[in-house]
Amino acid sequence: MMKEMLVQIKDCKLYAKLVGENDGKPTVVMDAGYGDYSKAWDSVIEDLSLLSNVLIYDRAGLGKSETSPNPRTSGEMVKELKELLIEAKIKPPYLLVAHSFGGVNLRMFATEYQDEVCGLVLVDSTPEDYRERFLPTMSEDFQQAYNKQFIYEGNYDEFMESLKQLRDTRLKLNVPLMVLSAGKKAHYSKESQELWNHMQREILEISSEGELVIAENSAHYIQNDEPEVVVAAVKKLIDRV
Repeated sequence: MMKEMLVQIKDCKLYAKLVGENDGKPTVVMDAGYGDYSKAWDSVIEDLSLLSNVLIYDRAGLGKSETSPNPRTSGEMVKELKELLIEAKIKPPYLLVAHSFGGVNLRMFATEYQDEVCGLVLVDSTPEDYRERFLPTMSEDFQQAYNKQFIYEGNYDEFMESLKQLRDTRLKLNVPLMVLSAGKKAHYSKESQELWNHMQREILEISSEGELVIAENSAHYIQNDEPEVVVAAVKKLIDRV
C-alpha cells in the first residue's frame, strides 16, 4: 500500500506519504533532520514498510509542504504533526523514528503524548545541551559553519529555543528507546567523537528501558551509511510491542 496526501491542518497543508502493510502493528512515524524532508528516509523506507505501516512527512516549508505562519520551533512542529496524524486518521500507537533535529521534535512528542507512543528510535539525534557542551570542543571553522546553516527552516534563535523547550519538557518516559550514535563522524577528533558517543549514551536516561547502538562505520546519516542498523532497531521495538 502507498498513499500520498496533502493534509490540511489549521494553518497550512502538509505533505505526507503512508506506505506498508499494517497487520495490527504500530504505525512508524518518521521525522527528518534540520532542513531535511521525507526523502531523507529513502534508503530505509522500503525495508521498514515490510515491518509495518510507515508515515513520512515534510515539515512546513520543506519538500512539498506549504509554509506555516507559526514559529519554526519544536513546540509548534509537534502540534503540527499531531494535527496531521488526526486529520490523516493515523491512529496510535506510534513508533517514533527521528534523525538529528527530528529527535528534538519526537522526544517532545513522546513526552506530550505518552499514551500514544510505544517506542522511540533516535538516529544520531541532537542532545539538548549540544551548544553548551559539544560545540565548544570543535574547531572555529566548524562552529562558524554550524552557526551559518540556519537558513532552511527556522533561524538560529528558533533552533536554540527548540533545545530549550526540550530541556524544559524533559521527563522520564515509560517507552522503550533505541539510541543510534554515529561512530565515524566527519571532521571529529578522537576526543570529540568520544564525547559525542557519551552524550548519546546520556540520552538513554530519559527512558526506563533504553539501549545504545554505535554505528561504527557511519557518519551523521546512519540511515544512508548503515541502513540495516536503523531497520534492525525499528524491528526490535516492533517485535517488543
